[in-house]
Amino acid sequence: MKEVKLAGCGLSYAVVSIMGPQSSGKSTLLNHLFHTNFREMDAFRGRSQTTKGVWLARCVGIEPCTLVMDLEGTDGRERGEDDTAFEKQSALFALAVSDIVLINMWCHDIGREQAANKPLLKTVFQVMMRLFSPRKTTLMFVIRDKTRTPLEHLEPVLREDIQKIWDSVRKPHAHKDTPLSEFFNVEVVALSSYEEKEEQFKEQVASLRQRFFHSIAPGGLAGDRRAVVPASGFAFSAQRIWKVIKENKDLDLPAHKVMVATVRCEEIANEKFEAFAADEEWRQIEDAVQSAPVLGFGKKLSSILGTCLNEYDMEATYFDEGVRTSKRRQLEAKLLQLIHPAYQSMLGHLRSEALEKFKEAFEKALNVGEGFSAAAHACTNSHMVLFDERTADAHIEQANWDASKVREKLRRDIDAHVASVRAAKLSEITTHYEEKLKKALLGPVEALLDEASDDTWPAIRKLLHRETESAVSGFSRALDGFEIDEETRNKMLNSLEDYARGVVEGKAREESGRVLIRMKDRFTTLFSHDSDSMPRVWTGKEDIRAITKTARSASLKLLSVMAAIRLDDESDNIENTLALSLVPPAKTLLSPVQCKSLWRQFKMETEYTVTQAISAQEANKRNNNWLPPPWAIVALVVLGFNEFMTLLRNPLYLGIIFVAFLLIKALWVQLDISGEFRNGALPGLLSLSTKFLPTVMNILRKLAEEGNRPTGPEPQRNVELTAKSFRSSTSDLSSSGSSEVTSSGNGTEYSSSLNHDKKQ
Repeated sequence: MKEVKLAGCGLSYAVVSIMGPQSSGKSTLLNHLFHTNFREMDAFRGRSQTTKGVWLARCVGIEPCTLVMDLEGTDGRERGEDDTAFEKQSALFALAVSDIVLINMWCHDIGREQAANKPLLKTVFQVMMRLFSPRKTTLMFVIRDKTRTPLEHLEPVLREDIQKIWDSVRKPHAHKDTPLSEFFNVEVVALSSYEEKEEQFKEQVASLRQRFFHSIAPGGLAGDRRAVVPASGFAFSAQRIWKVIKENKDLDLPAHKVMVATVRCEEIANEKFEAFAADEEWRQIEDAVQSAPVLGFGKKLSSILGTCLNEYDMEATYFDEGVRTSKRRQLEAKLLQLIHPAYQSMLGHLRSEALEKFKEAFEKALNVGEGFSAAAHACTNSHMVLFDERTADAHIEQANWDASKVREKLRRDIDAHVASVRAAKLSEITTHYEEKLKKALLGPVEALLDEASDDTWPAIRKLLHRETESAVSGFSRALDGFEIDEETRNKMLNSLEDYARGVVEGKAREESGRVLIRMKDRFTTLFSHDSDSMPRVWTGKEDIRAITKTARSASLKLLSVMAAIRLDDESDNIENTLALSLVPPAKTLLSPVQCKSLWRQFKMETEYTVTQAISAQEANKRNNNWLPPPWAIVALVVLGFNEFMTLLRNPLYLGIIFVAFLLIKALWVQLDISGEFRNGALPGLLSLSTKFLPTVMNILRKLAEEGNRPTGPEPQRNVELTAKSFRSSTSDLSSSGSSEVTSSGNGTEYSSSLNHDKKQ
């Protein structure tokens, strides 16, 4: 098979075999007829067995490709009793695989009842019955050593003998009435004796040889053949047929044909599959698609697959159609299974690429100010179309794979990304408006709560309404491009309104935690400053009780404002209630117990301030009563008249007295004599005794320094420096209170605190 390259012939080949008695010149005939070199009998050694078994050769110079089989002769003495068995086996084998069977017989045996050709023909017809579906075989009777009797007289006798033998053979019920022509085409030729008329024999053989050219064409010797095994399956078919014959089984040619087709088609399919798996172009595509999409993926693989399947079709085209088609489908399925991972990788790359490009395009569209929903729809549609185009490019013609699942996953990924960006954008917008509300509300609300008047909560409500309306309006416009359903939209707007209200309530609660400090600051401010916001000087003429009552009323006003949240426009009498029983309504910042506790603590802590003011007022009264009684003044004038006149006559004394007055005034300020005696006479004297000498030395040192300083062109500056030195000596004197004036957007607000630790 391999040597003569039979596999590439398809159905364009023929098989010729020869049967006949031993030593009847079969091999010699074949060698002259087909130019083969079968072993021939040596005539000088007598009749003997030359051909053993079955030999196969290719005919030389005959088209189409023709194989010839030389069978062992029948009726040989060498095989003995086994002769009949082997005759039947070889005859059945020849009939099963041959298109033309040459029956080599002697001319002098024609017409004889017991001639050698009778057992041979009977054997041929008997074994034919073992073929379930016989082939249409051509039986060519070659009459050797033709005598002078014309062929026209020999052929009818031979055909009559053949018909008698056919009629006498037992047949299956299905072929009981089947004529001989259904199974065989009978041809008769006659050849002269090779030994006596060699040249004439060669001429007749050459003429016969021409009939084997194009033998399988219509009208040729094998033109009516049926169930031909393709050339690529001939060797396997012959082996299987011989195995079945040796096992002495009936030969089912149709089943055998299917079996041969199954085996050969499967072999061809495996060869094509392995060739595809080893194909360099496919290997390159498989490696490349693991890391990136391959341009023209579908066309390239479709071409490689098409080539592979076409090659299979060409080699398997002559086998049974059902088997061929079945094996082709199996091969195609295996090939598609092999490339399916690469196809999935390709779709995965296309999906990832489309998703990334969508993200970039979507972000770019949002950055240039395009509406969110419009950008989402436009980018989604364009990139889904792009994905469809790329998947169409990756489609393999031989596969009916559906990319819809990958497409759906891409759509889900895009929708998820859009939802994520939408949530981030909405969160960003919400945070922006919340921050805007927080900034717009916190400062003004704090200032209004600090003022704590009857208009505080109405002003806060007005502020809250105005800022909330502005923010909600802007927020609503910002939501227009997101295509949010009405329910969700209303929920978000309500949430922003609730946030604004929560900011105000949170700030109110925060301020309510410092209400005691604010009440004390307000009380101190009003108690320690007059209506012109100047620090009070307790001269003794002030009505401390009235001032205390006014300051505490203002503090109570602050407490009433901070006691409850009044964002709902409802009237209340919290202030009156606090004034009477300190019981606030249900929605409160401070519980009744807290209000009572704060008020008690407030009164306790402000009581000290009132006490200090009363003490300061009494001290001022004492300080203001420095003039002696009138009678003492009259006595001083009468008794001191002479001294007064002396001072008038001598002005130097006035200078001395003036300097002494300045020194005493400086000592008075430096030593804070009135302050030292405020706590009693004895403590004052003890304190002054320890401070007197250092204070005098300090004053003298400063005077000496001023005297030693060189005189300059600016005498007035020296005077100012001296005055400053004296004024600085009074810097340790602290008043009874300190004040600070601050300004707010709602007017001037006063706050002060007493340095209680220092006074104590």
